[in-house]
Amino acid sequence: MEQGTSEIRIYVACLAAYNNGILHGRWIDATQEPGDVWAEIREMLKASPIEEAEEHAIHDHEGFEGAPISEYQSIESICEIAAFISEHGTLGGKLMEYYSDLSDARDALENYYVGCYSSLSDFAQEITEETTEIPDSLKSYIDYDRMARDLEINDVLTIETGFEQVHIIWSH
Repeated sequence: MEQGTSEIRIYVACLAAYNNGILHGRWIDATQEPGDVWAEIREMLKASPIEEAEEHAIHDHEGFEGAPISEYQSIESICEIAAFISEHGTLGGKLMEYYSDLSDARDALENYYVGCYSSLSDFAQEITEETTEIPDSLKSYIDYDRMARDLEINDVLTIETGFEQVHIIWSH
């Protein structure tokens, strides 16, 4: 897991207890297989102070790095998102936050991801110098900050995950 990413987990509450004014639930590691998460939910419901409790809801979550998680989202979906974030860290969560769809986030990362730079200006400079021969007499006149601004308006998505950590993804 990328450094800085916290434990990825959900707080699952017993609705029967909650509706009776009792807080009963459990924090569950969301990076497990869905069957294991379901087993923990069943254990939590079995231990409920309300007999024969059957319904649950997700009342909190941690470590999803901005990815939206809803109260009644499927456990299978949550586990898929958690695995993606576990693999890609903060960038994975921020992509989920931006796209709100796991397949779109995966596609962006697999097919359009350029890399991580200290700034978008550094990226603009790199692609310019790699694709264009610039005479030494003109190098000091190039405004990479403006080029970066134009790239961001028209061509790329930038996601900052930390100080001088700017991830660049081509728009599609």
